[in-house]
Amino acid sequence: MNWVLIALLGVPLAGAAVLLAPFWRDDAARGRLLRIHALTVSGITFALAVALAAGFDYGDATRMQFSTNLAWVPGLDLRFHLGMDGISLPLVVLTALLSFLCSVYLCWGSADGPGQLLRPKPGGNRPRALVFTLLVLEVGMIGTFLALDLLLFFVFFEAVLIPMYFVIAIWGGRGRRAAAGKFILYTLLGSVVLLLGLLLIWAQTGTLDMAALARARGAGMSPTIQILAFVAVGIGLAVKTPMWPLHTWLPAAHTEAPTVGSVLLAGVLLKMGTYGFARIAIPILPGGASAVAPWLGAFAVIGIIYGSLACLAQRDLKRMIAYSSIGHMGFVLLGFATLTPVGVNGALFGNVAHGLITALLFFVAGAIKDRYGTTDMPSLGGGMLTRLPHLGSVLTFACVASLGLPGLAGFWGEMLALLGAFDPATGLSRPLYLVFMAAGGLGTVLTAAYFLLMLSRVTHGRPTETIHAPVLAAVGGGGGSRPRPAARTGGAGMRDAIGYELVTWVPLIALILLFGLWPKTLLLVTDPVVQSLLGAP
Repeated sequence: MNWVLIALLGVPLAGAAVLLAPFWRDDAARGRLLRIHALTVSGITFALAVALAAGFDYGDATRMQFSTNLAWVPGLDLRFHLGMDGISLPLVVLTALLSFLCSVYLCWGSADGPGQLLRPKPGGNRPRALVFTLLVLEVGMIGTFLALDLLLFFVFFEAVLIPMYFVIAIWGGRGRRAAAGKFILYTLLGSVVLLLGLLLIWAQTGTLDMAALARARGAGMSPTIQILAFVAVGIGLAVKTPMWPLHTWLPAAHTEAPTVGSVLLAGVLLKMGTYGFARIAIPILPGGASAVAPWLGAFAVIGIIYGSLACLAQRDLKRMIAYSSIGHMGFVLLGFATLTPVGVNGALFGNVAHGLITALLFFVAGAIKDRYGTTDMPSLGGGMLTRLPHLGSVLTFACVASLGLPGLAGFWGEMLALLGAFDPATGLSRPLYLVFMAAGGLGTVLTAAYFLLMLSRVTHGRPTETIHAPVLAAVGGGGGSRPRPAARTGGAGMRDAIGYELVTWVPLIALILLFGLWPKTLLLVTDPVVQSLLGAP
């Protein structure tokens, strides 16, 4: 047994359990201790993830390392089986990093400042419950990327739903209840279908060991069974991704969620769905993948175009970023649909790049909401680069990274996905995939259009008199999008980027640059595993 993976799950779980003690109260006297506790627990978890990355054997990335395999339910031969390879390692580190940065955003700085954990009500209510919820959420997210038993994967996959529901429903904006309800209904219905697919695999093969099933490459399952299982598993994963037309829960959830909820939802939870395609659907069900891949590609490119066109029609900044995720995750699904090493590597690269870039976008959108009291773009008044130069510059950088400028991380995932579509796997229709590639290329043009249009409205031009609502105007601490009555100031009195905000943003900016300039940093980790999972020579 390897204790590191157990500790990686145990530290945030123990940190959450400590908060249930009667000693804790939601008052100023306990406020400082609560902030130290949140930073310490999330910081230790991130340090463990970095230690795993430092101790990982990159020369043997295909092997499951730091494995733990314990009896869980002996009567059903269920195992508490954890492990990490070159596919799961980047996502585990990404999850621990974003969780830690969310704690920094909430806990560092004055208690009544923008985005802070203990600011006056209604934004800062129930801080202990918020920290507890985020720590439980972190356990589920990390566990999903470590699980090597199908039912254990499902347990962790589902464990994130209730915490995220409460993050949206309690700390979100004015439409939080409806958004949270839609989120939980969609994801639970998708989970039912996912569970049926996993049970079908178990019934046909007699094992739940994901590593053994990947090595068997569909042995023991007829082509028809593989197709049925792939469709069931794929639908369940597609809801979480989200894939068009199963995406309609996402814009409302992102718009109403508080800043940290939007960051974790976009940065990690969406990746749990796409990770399932790489870990379960494609390697375990290769026959089903080959049969369904053209349909997956078609839905992916529809999502790319739809998401981009929807972004052009948005007035709300957070809602526009949410719709952009539908388009970007469409490129990830297109990469998987090619069933080629190039395309799948592009999908995995796009996963990580989207997690970094969109997390930065939502952090900046939260900062804008804290200062203006709204994320309605016409109400922001333009001229942000003049009024708040540091904040406007970071917003510009994040948008340029998201539209796929070469030299930044967002470029490589999209480019490799399109390159994979240019020459798909044997047995797939190349003319059809060339159509997919052309549609995806159009999507990149539309992506540049909506981001540049947004920047021209928000960051450029002369500042105009606009509503400056302080943080007290934001119901639920970051959710909602409509301005509330406040003094008209024309920007006077608004603070530019604050120290703790820069501490939160700088690591994301650095990683976006690192992966954009040196993509091999990530591709050398994922490529050996992709080659193995696809059965490439």
